[in-house]
Amino acid sequence: MTDTKNTKDTEPTKAYNNLDFLNSKDARTLRILSEYVYPKKQFEEEKIKNTIVIFGSARAPSPEESNTHQQSDKVSGVNLKLAKYYEATRELSRQLSEWSMNLNEEDQKYVVCSGGGPGIMKAANRGANEVGAKSVALGISLPFENEPNPYVSSELNFEFHYFFTRKFWFSYLSEAFVIMPGGFGTLDEFFEILTLIQTGKIKKDLPIVLFGEDYWTSLINFEILVDYGVIDKKDLDLFFITSSVEDAYKYLTSKLSQK
Repeated sequence: MTDTKNTKDTEPTKAYNNLDFLNSKDARTLRILSEYVYPKKQFEEEKIKNTIVIFGSARAPSPEESNTHQQSDKVSGVNLKLAKYYEATRELSRQLSEWSMNLNEEDQKYVVCSGGGPGIMKAANRGANEVGAKSVALGISLPFENEPNPYVSSELNFEFHYFFTRKFWFSYLSEAFVIMPGGFGTLDEFFEILTLIQTGKIKKDLPIVLFGEDYWTSLINFEILVDYGVIDKKDLDLFFITSSVEDAYKYLTSKLSQK
């Protein structure tokens, strides 16, 4: 008696096609590896070798959002204090991208890279997009930051699950950082980069701009760290504090031109 059951119903699923397995605890190593291999492939195909990373708050409103909320009685959830930093990010990204495209290089040498979310991150990609430059968005799956980013091509628009793989790509290709006002995430990213530089894990010269002098000097008394001896005085030279787009641009392009 022949078995009439369709053999396709009993055909085993290959492991790499088994979504239940790939999303299981046992396949975590594969998921981590994919968040390294896939971006690497995309960066190589798009000829992305050097990035200028811009960190900052996801809550900074765009001019369009600011205008809407200024005309409304409901301003909860939108901090209009951050609006000026959205515009500063957009302008600085635009200038840096244009400068990079005008270098005597076959490909765009320095590409702006953001965290892929709204606010400051979107402003960074928006500025680059406005001058026709490539930019990168390293997003991460969070319940309050998932919204489309129309300013990045799909080839360079990533979404990570793991913070540490995302941080790896922030630092690995970076040649400079701009830290705009932000919350816990921005502080975490800023201090991790400082730690990697201070401890010699990152050996290349990485200019860092802390943008928004009032914000940063009110938030952190860096001199206290020196007074208590927990950092050296020279560690304060690891970053440049300014509130001027022009000064930030001059500082970064001067440093990057020496590379």
